[in-house]
Amino acid sequence: MSIFQTLQRLGSEAYVYCTDFTINLANLTNTSYYEVNFLFFCVLYPLLLIGLPTVALVFKIRLTRLKAKNV
Repeated sequence: MSIFQTLQRLGSEAYVYCTDFTINLANLTNTSYYEVNFLFFCVLYPLLLIGLPTVALVFKIRLTRLKAKNV
């Protein structure tokens, strides 16, 4: 089996797992698949995309200040 086939199989299995997870979450919360998908990709993903680099930048600034104070 080539590396391309292995990656393709892995990607396909990841997609099926994520889709199944989203469907099960929608069933548990009595919402639709589209509502859960909206929550993931239109709400949570943009928040993480902006929030995590912001947190990393704040920590970097704090660490720089802490190092400067200890020198």
